[in-house]
Amino acid sequence: MPTEDHGRVHCRLDELLAERGMTLARLAELVGVTVVNLSVLKNDRAKAVRFSTLTAICDVLRCEVGDLLVVTPRP
Repeated sequence: MPTEDHGRVHCRLDELLAERGMTLARLAELVGVTVVNLSVLKNDRAKAVRFSTLTAICDVLRCEVGDLLVVTPRP
């Protein structure tokens, strides 16, 4: 169901990886998903993400979902 808020969710994966000194390839290996799928998420192009993938990313990065995904303010 499209809304006017489409595109306001930002993925902070780049920042979290940098803070932890980890590459996207290493995260993909540890999470068990492809680099391409993580890249889509990282570049804010994902339209959906599985809860199991979110949980695995948060487990590996030792963060909360709210650390990974944030809603940007309205313009």
